[in-house]
Order: sequence, then C-alpha cells, then structure tokens
Amino acid sequence: MPADLEASGVPAPEQLMVRYQGGDAAAARELVDRLSARLYAFFASELGSRSQADDMLQELWLRLHQARHTYRPGQPVLPWVYAIARRVRVDNYRRARRIERREIASEGLHNLPAEAGPSSAALSSFDELIAPLPESQREVLVMLKVGGLSIDEVARATSSTVGAVKQKVHRAYERLRALLPQGAIGQSRSGEES
Repeated sequence: MPADLEASGVPAPEQLMVRYQGGDAAAARELVDRLSARLYAFFASELGSRSQADDMLQELWLRLHQARHTYRPGQPVLPWVYAIARRVRVDNYRRARRIERREIASEGLHNLPAEAGPSSAALSSFDELIAPLPESQREVLVMLKVGGLSIDEVARATSSTVGAVKQKVHRAYERLRALLPQGAIGQSRSGEES
C-alpha cells in the first residue's frame, strides 16, 4: 500500500486482517471491498465465465473466514489470500472435471445458441493473449500483472521459490514473444520501457 494512503489513516490490509481476526466486522467488510476486484480478476482470467468467477470469489471469502485464525500477524496478507484463492481455483477445476466425466452428452444441447452478453465478453485481450500458455505460467502472470503481487508474494502464494517464479515468468514472456507478430513486440516493449 502506498505510504500516502497509510499516512492518511487508511489501514493496510495486514492491519485489517488482524482486526478481522479479532472480530471486527467493519475491518472484514473493508478487506472484502478492497480485495474482491483483484481476486475476481484472478478467477475470471482463467474461466471467462462471470458466474463461475462469482461463485469462486464467494467460496474464497468463506474459506478465508474459516481459515482467518491461520493468518500470522506481521506477514503480508496478499500471498496468504492468493494461496487460498489458488486452492479454490484448483478445487473448482477438479469438481468441474468430475461433473463433466459423469454427465451424458445430449445431442439436442449442441443446437442451443451460444450464451450472449457479459459472459462471452468477459475474456479481455490479456486473457486471450495468455490463453496458449501453460496453466502455471498463466497463473503467475495473472498474479503479477492483474493481482499486482510482487515476485516474492507470488512465490509465497504458489508455495514456490522466487527463482521458480522468475523462471515461469521468463518462459511465459519468451513464449508470448514467439506467438506475437514481430511488430507487436516492438510496440509493447517500447511502451514497457518508457
């Protein structure tokens, strides 16, 4: 959190979490308000489905509430929260695969029109760009670029080393460079360096 916000009396997420652990409902609401947009983007970046992302966000807050006693005061909150979010996403994926294996395909369902509206528009250009990457590389990029986490925080959230996270990021960037047209690389690099 920027120093000017802390100086203006806006508590850091770590302070809110400690207050939340102590039973402060206002701190819990503020934490939810402050982090939900980032976490929603984390879930939606993989799915492209608003309803699934909403469900996983709710599941995350339920699990976080149940596990709030495990947060260690003084430690950064975001890696702890993203570790729980990552577990929610993995569990959701596994649940969906189990259901998919048990469902019987129906020929009539193929003739239904595709869902229109915000669900199909939920995939941003960033999501489309990272779609061909392996899941572990997408996850790290989303945490860094969408979630705003540092390399250290991503390492904690994914139970990895800093070196492993850097390697995934490097490989993701290399793969993206190989996939992008040559003109797009120069444009994006000049925008990054300025």
